[in-house]
Amino acid sequence: MLRISPVFSRLQEGKTVFGLLNSVPSPMLCEMIAFAGYDFVILDVEHLLRSEEDLMHCVRACEAAGISPWLRIPQVDEKLIGRALDAGIEAIVLSRTESAAQVQRAIEAARFPPLGKRGITGGRITGFGRLPLPEYIELANRQTPIIPMIESREGVDALREILQLPGVGMIMEGALDLSLDLGLGPDPLHPQVWQMLQDMADACQGAAIPFCANPRTAEQNALWRARGIKSFLAGEDRGVLHKALKAHLHSFQQ
Repeated sequence: MLRISPVFSRLQEGKTVFGLLNSVPSPMLCEMIAFAGYDFVILDVEHLLRSEEDLMHCVRACEAAGISPWLRIPQVDEKLIGRALDAGIEAIVLSRTESAAQVQRAIEAARFPPLGKRGITGGRITGFGRLPLPEYIELANRQTPIIPMIESREGVDALREILQLPGVGMIMEGALDLSLDLGLGPDPLHPQVWQMLQDMADACQGAAIPFCANPRTAEQNALWRARGIKSFLAGEDRGVLHKALKAHLHSFQQ
C-alpha cells in the first residue's frame, strides 16, 4: 500500500541513504541487498531485458524485506510509469535525461489530475480499497518520485531548469556515460567529468534537491561525504558480486 518513501524521509531527517543498481534479475538478490542494509535498490530495464512479471516479484521481495524498490527506465514512457507506480515502485529513475520537457512529462505521468495526467486504479497500491481513493490521490500527489539521471553535456546544460520542476525528488549522476558523451572515452574519473559532477552537486544544493553521488574510488567517496552529500549509489550488484566471487576464489588459491 502507498506510503511516504522512507528514503526521502531519512534524507529530510538529515540521514544518509545508500542504494544499489540491480542488474542481476532475482527477487532473492533483492532480499539479500535489503538485509545487507541498503535503503533502496534500482531495478534496471535500461540495459536489461526483464519481464513485468519478474519486476513484480522483485517489488514484492523488496516490500517483504524492507527496502525501497526503484525502477530505471530507458525513456519517458507514461504508461509504464503509471503501471510501475501502481505496482509499488517508489521512484522512477530517468536515464539520460536531457531536458526539462522530458522530466515534466514524467512528472505528469506520476501525478493525478489536476497536477498530472495519471489514470487511477484501486488495486494493491491502495491495499485493495483500504486506502480511500481521495486519500490515495492526495498522498500520491505529495510524492516526488521522479529522479532524472544526468549523463550528457545536454543534460548538464538543462539541469538548472530541471531543478525548478515540482516533483523532482533527486538528481543522479552518470559519470561513465557523461565521459563518453564528452568525447573522453570510458573515463568517469577524468578531471573534466569530476568538475561537472561538482557543478551538478552545487546546482542541486542551491535548489534544495538531493544529489546522489556514485563514487568510483575511496577518495571520491571521502570528498562527497566531506561536502555533505547524503545520497549514494554504491555501484551495481553485478560488479560487486563478480569482485566478491573472484576475491573468495583467490582466498582459496593462496
